[in-house]
Amino acid sequence: MSISFCFTPSICHQKQTPPRIPLYKPLNPINISARPKLTHSRISTSSNNGDNEKFEYSSAVVPPDEPRWEKWLSTAASLYPLYVTFGGTVAFLRPSTFSWFVNLSPTSYSLTLGFIMFTMGITLELKELINLFSQRPFSILYGCAAQYTIMPAFGYTISKLLGLSPSLTVGLILLSCCPGGTASNVVTLIAQGDVPLSIVMTVCTTLGAVILTPLLTKLLAGTYVPVNAVSLSVSTLQVVVAPILLGSYLQSTFPVAVKRLTPFSPLLAVLSSSLLASSVFSENVIQLKSSTIGASLSSDLSPIIHAKEMLSSELGAVVLSVILLHFAGFFVGYLSAAFSGFKEPQRRAISIEVGMQNSSLGVVLATSHFTSPMVALPSALSAVLMNIMGSSLGFFWRYMDPSDPKDKVTEG
Repeated sequence: MSISFCFTPSICHQKQTPPRIPLYKPLNPINISARPKLTHSRISTSSNNGDNEKFEYSSAVVPPDEPRWEKWLSTAASLYPLYVTFGGTVAFLRPSTFSWFVNLSPTSYSLTLGFIMFTMGITLELKELINLFSQRPFSILYGCAAQYTIMPAFGYTISKLLGLSPSLTVGLILLSCCPGGTASNVVTLIAQGDVPLSIVMTVCTTLGAVILTPLLTKLLAGTYVPVNAVSLSVSTLQVVVAPILLGSYLQSTFPVAVKRLTPFSPLLAVLSSSLLASSVFSENVIQLKSSTIGASLSSDLSPIIHAKEMLSSELGAVVLSVILLHFAGFFVGYLSAAFSGFKEPQRRAISIEVGMQNSSLGVVLATSHFTSPMVALPSALSAVLMNIMGSSLGFFWRYMDPSDPKDKVTEG
């Protein structure tokens, strides 16, 4: 879940060498602030495609005068992967735990996603977003294009190769056609990637989801089940775009009041997202255990046979498909950015943004517009698996220097 949405773009008037981060020395622990102020470490980047971009960003996020209680809230919010993993485990072992929330669906799902998007909106300043977009159009458009081409293509291909059922195929395609997930901003921060690029890509792909998500889903999944693209578009507008715009309006109209609420919004958002994913997963666990496939999961077998049965089941197939989808997004997203001439911070940001989807949107659209609850299963599993994979990649990259080796030679 995204913890930060604050922009401080500026144009550099003097080219400076990026700061070096030694590989052998661990970095300081990260605290994620609700509205971090990016430090003014100016870094100039350019790509071989001629799009010269100059901007500010830094891995440091916590201002020195941040109150202790805000640090506690920030630290608690940064544990999102643990919350969603714990919730997923509870949902699998005791699915009835979330029955109170499931019984209120799909209204409860839509309202929860709307609240998550609202917390994103109150930390977003549209003027700064437009300003940053005007400074860096190529990298932002490239990242958005990669998001809506790489993931849908692999979603369709993987579902074909694994021979998923029609419901799971539609669910995986729907997940792959969703916009970038807001958790990618935190992971990009951890990975020492280009945080402003990640934030703007998330916002732009989210706004573009009103048209692209329904359109791509209909094109790729329309042969399996009927897909009402117009209805999907209206739902996306209601539960994603409208809350974001409302939050941004309140942020600009009542800045003092909103500033008091923003420290709490990241933690509330990640808890809401965890509840949403766990509830949908619990609903599908019940469905699986009531079928012949689920019977093998609950039978009295040895651990090895139990694992084999699980991997050969439909649940095992969809778990594998979700893992392959996100892995392909991370890997191909990075390679495409590298081949296009972007530098390491931008490669990491694009890789993470492409690989991490807004699984909450996939859950809401699946439960609202498709009769089979299995359509929502890939998105529910993605909320758990995606965050584990993304966080692992982020911490792996955190100990690898993203600066250009040529700059080091020049310094030496």
